[in-house]
Amino acid sequence: MELSVLSVPALGLLPMPWWGYVVLVLVTTHITIASITIYLHRYGAHRALDLHPIMSHFFRFWLWIATGTVTKEWVAIHRRHHAAVETEQDPHSPQIHGLKKVLWEGYELYRDSAFDKSIMEKYGFGTPDDWIERHVYRHAYFGIAIMCVLNVVLFGALGVVVWVFQMLWQPFFAAGVINGLGHWSGYRNFEVQDASTNLVPWGILIGGEELHNNHHAYPSSAKLSNRWYEFDIGWAYIRLMECLSLAKVKKVCPRPHVVPNKVTADLDTLKALLTNRFQIMASYAKTVVARVHAEELRKGDPSERSGLKSARQLLVREESLLSAEAKARLQHALSQSQALTVVYEYKQRLQAIWQSRSMNQESLLQALEDWCHQAERTGIRALQDFARTLPSYSTQPAGTG
Repeated sequence: MELSVLSVPALGLLPMPWWGYVVLVLVTTHITIASITIYLHRYGAHRALDLHPIMSHFFRFWLWIATGTVTKEWVAIHRRHHAAVETEQDPHSPQIHGLKKVLWEGYELYRDSAFDKSIMEKYGFGTPDDWIERHVYRHAYFGIAIMCVLNVVLFGALGVVVWVFQMLWQPFFAAGVINGLGHWSGYRNFEVQDASTNLVPWGILIGGEELHNNHHAYPSSAKLSNRWYEFDIGWAYIRLMECLSLAKVKKVCPRPHVVPNKVTADLDTLKALLTNRFQIMASYAKTVVARVHAEELRKGDPSERSGLKSARQLLVREESLLSAEAKARLQHALSQSQALTVVYEYKQRLQAIWQSRSMNQESLLQALEDWCHQAERTGIRALQDFARTLPSYSTQPAGTG
């Protein structure tokens, strides 16, 4: 009887057909990605959930042998990323370092930041500091050496190939793709003040981290999906662990609530505006900007439609992210439409309310009321409708306040 080369026992204690090694790589690297997104990211860096000690130590051990990651280093560098996003101090922004460098040398950028003691001291708080962390897990290369030896013992020479894929998966996908493409290309649900994007609406391959724009809008949320069509497999694992009493969710992305027939803005409205500001601005883009833009296209001069049509995304894009060329195209489009100019002006004024740091609550509430009253007098139907619904926003679901 003939034996496949890949099933010869001499190649290891657990010989398998070729597809078995593929499955092994996919399963082990997926455990690594799940450990990163659940333990390092959502639990460690953002404290969006609590983990049972059994789960937190499993994740910590797995990341040690599968990636050599030191918890304090990863957490500190990620927190620094959020604190200094898209600036010279951001450890891995493609807007600063270039997409190619972050995509292919993301791990090197990570290591450079890990050697910066000031980053570790300022952002590494609240991470494990027990005996095993200080005497075992801080020796990163010892952990991945154990994984290599284990692979060779179990799978022979092919175990080295498996090990190489295991070692490359995290630096490329987590350090490269998410930090690189996740700040370069994709779609945006929320116009945050950085270039974060959602790569795809199905967060499976990288554990849900594909929904990167959602995360930057609400960093402390344990759930990264936001739209009905988005799927976050990391959140599915967290919910499963909750059912088994192995995790407890502390915070998720807030949901806007509307109180029917409420027509006057109050402090609760103001608080809802601040809490749900990204969803409210997304609603403004959909129900006001998109409607007025479509109306202007229909009645505009055919020779000017191309300029108006290409300006739709610019009308809702975070202004600080626009290039000089994009700003020029936006201004050209606005010069062709008085209605779009008004809508864009009111968008900026509404943003200024929740971005204000100098006014007290009473002044902010007065500014919100003035915005609503003045918007209703513009004569622009879409803007008037939005202004009338804005006071109905609440921090509590209808009937619970």
